Amino acid sequence: MRDSDIAHAVGGAHGVRHRLLVLVNSLAIFAAFLLLWELVIRAGHVPPFILPSPWRVAEVIHERFPALAQSFMITAVTASVGLVASIVAGVGVALVFAQSRWTRRLLYPYTLLLQTVPIVAITPLIILWVGAGTGAVTLITFIICLAPIIANTTQGLISVDENLIHLFLMHNATRGQVLFKLRLRNAIPSLFVGIRISAGIAVIGAITGELFAGSSSVGRGGLGYSIIYASQQLQTDYLFALIVASALLGFSFYFIVYFLEWYFLHEWHESARTPEVE
Repeated sequence: MRDSDIAHAVGGAHGVRHRLLVLVNSLAIFAAFLLLWELVIRAGHVPPFILPSPWRVAEVIHERFPALAQSFMITAVTASVGLVASIVAGVGVALVFAQSRWTRRLLYPYTLLLQTVPIVAITPLIILWVGAGTGAVTLITFIICLAPIIANTTQGLISVDENLIHLFLMHNATRGQVLFKLRLRNAIPSLFVGIRISAGIAVIGAITGELFAGSSSVGRGGLGYSIIYASQQLQTDYLFALIVASALLGFSFYFIVYFLEWYFLHEWHESARTPEVE
């Protein structure tokens, strides 16, 4: 076996050990949090309708798992559609901005309105125009996710080294080749930064939309719709179960995007490479 192979094997073993250590530490912190939660309830004699115990929340998750799973899937689908639509539209707008400095200066500031205007302020208008239900929720998610995609992708597209552009032009590259083979490839890491930001707020956007837009059918809705129902019925334990499901959905989106970023970038970009463990 060559020295390089031995070093690679040792480095891989250290990497696995490092990940296991991080996992164990994370689980220990989570267990300590649950223990502190239980101690606060017992020491303060907090009634269950104010703060249920973690074990009661676990029981509710088990008892009402079918309803939780249904709400989880509805919100997951809505958030996914809004996120994917924002990626497609955001990349398209960024490509237009990258082609023309005049267009970028004229229109780019207006994309900031998508971030500065609170989504709850325009939600009633969206419901008025589109109607309550899944369509309105998807549109709200799309709007809240769009600005980070446009901003980060545009920055990546216009941040190409001028020497590389001149090198392409010296080889008679067309404008389209410079855009798609140089600028777009250079912008992929920045695009994933925008997707990571939008993936987190996509779940927030979907749940916020469901809080206002409700559901397309009575008695069947996403996590936001179920949160409204649980709060009105003072079902605090079920409300906590819905919060756990929402957090799990947010983590799922984040880790999916994290994996895709690693998959597409780890072979050629340093931002996605696994750091070496000393």
